[in-house]
Amino acid sequence: MLWQILKLSMNHGGNIYRFARRLGCLPEQVLDFSANINPEQAVDLSCLQGVQLTPYADPDYSQLKQAINQRYPVPAGADIELFNGASAAIFALLRGLQPKDLVLYTPLYGEYAHIAGELGCKVHNIDRFSSLMVDIPERSTVIFVNPSTPDGRLYELRDLLEKWWAADCTIIIDESFLDFSQADSVAEHIAHYDKLYVIKSLSKFYGCAGIRIGFILAATAAIKELRRFEPAWKLSSLDMAYMQQALANTAFIERTRRQTAHLRDLLHHALQNSALFDKIYPGRANFLLARLADGGSGYRLQQQLEPSRILIRVCDNFEGLDESHVRFAVKDELAIARLAHSFKNINK
Repeated sequence: MLWQILKLSMNHGGNIYRFARRLGCLPEQVLDFSANINPEQAVDLSCLQGVQLTPYADPDYSQLKQAINQRYPVPAGADIELFNGASAAIFALLRGLQPKDLVLYTPLYGEYAHIAGELGCKVHNIDRFSSLMVDIPERSTVIFVNPSTPDGRLYELRDLLEKWWAADCTIIIDESFLDFSQADSVAEHIAHYDKLYVIKSLSKFYGCAGIRIGFILAATAAIKELRRFEPAWKLSSLDMAYMQQALANTAFIERTRRQTAHLRDLLHHALQNSALFDKIYPGRANFLLARLADGGSGYRLQQQLEPSRILIRVCDNFEGLDESHVRFAVKDELAIARLAHSFKNINK
């Protein structure tokens, strides 16, 4: 069956190019609910017209770091290191730390498990859906995504942080989607715990997946050690100029949060009214996770949505989930209306 072929070819969100080739259409004709990117952008590409391409970019990223520091206050005794996206930050950090025991609070995206396998770490998976406060190896490295993915739950981490501190753990908190909520970062704790690393993505919130910028916030000594293994000129002049302008648009922050909450409610309503799902997970990020009723297959649902050129994210490669779990990114009102209309044409 076609949906079984789809299962073999789709294992990550955002691959609209492969999807478009199979449908015989252009990528821009695909309605992509698989990639969790803000449908709005903070600035227009016209802001890049005056960028000079002849000189090398500033290898210290001074102006961009200043813009980031104004947007994300850096605690005393902390510093940041920039990367070509949050995924690159994840890989660089784990390569630098070389953890022996790696604790993953699942489900979470596969980059962490992949690099753990490459490094030969002993992986300890903890199902956060069933239990959080379980014992972990002392002096292990723990990874927690907040808000979580693919379900978007926002966690209060105080009790977990204290547990990890007591076990002398190295702590990595991935806050790639935190900007979509009103919650505070855990970065303030770096001031009194120098084995805490916070990962941030700028591409998702600022609606510019093609501008690959992420960063790690950690104790100054930890960043200095991490920087030893990093090349110069990881970011282009265009990357930096665009993101500096985006960060300067402070009105965009609250507007995006309000809009995301509104559109997320519309998306929840569309999923609920479809009667296709028996569970919609409450999320605080820019996406929702839903479970198909009666053990339905997300790949079959994807096949049924193809006439509408709609791409979704089946979540069976997340630890602890199966192909009945499907994630939908928050899109604009017109896109959500098209999704709702397409649901009506599906044979239940």
